[in-house]
Amino acid sequence: MDENRSAPTLLESKNTVISEKLSADSIIKVNGFLKSMGVFNLTFPTQYDTKDSFSELTRNFIKVQHIHRGKISCIVSVKPPIINFYGSLHGGAIGAVAVRVATACARTIVGKDKELFLGELSISYLSGAPRDAEVIVNASVIRSGRNLSVVTVDFRLKDSEKLIYISHATFYHMPQPEAKTFCWLRDQISHNVEGLRSFINFIRIEKSSAVLLE
Repeated sequence: MDENRSAPTLLESKNTVISEKLSADSIIKVNGFLKSMGVFNLTFPTQYDTKDSFSELTRNFIKVQHIHRGKISCIVSVKPPIINFYGSLHGGAIGAVAVRVATACARTIVGKDKELFLGELSISYLSGAPRDAEVIVNASVIRSGRNLSVVTVDFRLKDSEKLIYISHATFYHMPQPEAKTFCWLRDQISHNVEGLRSFINFIRIEKSSAVLLE
């Protein structure tokens, strides 16, 4: 017997495959939970049906407080567009804020001649930030070398200074395309110049030998 079976009437998708080990009651409960979380709600405002709209959304709730070399401090306001089903700051919004602030923090040290590629992001959810709360976000570069930078970001409630989230981001330093092209051209020119010099020296030696033979 096939281990899986399709149930398009329950999860509203012809491609959904559900294990036969699950009871119908369990499937209905899962389906209800997913619906309550908005999983099947594919209708959303047109302004958010654009590239990078989530970044635009979260950016509206971030205010920069301080910028120093290797350190940035911001305040995030927990408003309805970025809260979850339970009325606290959404985990996805936390991740988006962590990436944005960590990137800005790394940029205070890493020059514009290098791109920052996010290689790793970890988040510890210690507590929650309720609706209308203000959260202080502090980012610090704890390591920055030739090839990578590591940034730590902590989230604290402004009123109580309670630590609620901790994030670590690792960025790899990638040369800009223009810088790559410049380096290639520089190497080619240098190589050709050295080749030309060798050829000129060879001609000089040949001429000197010819003079001596005469």
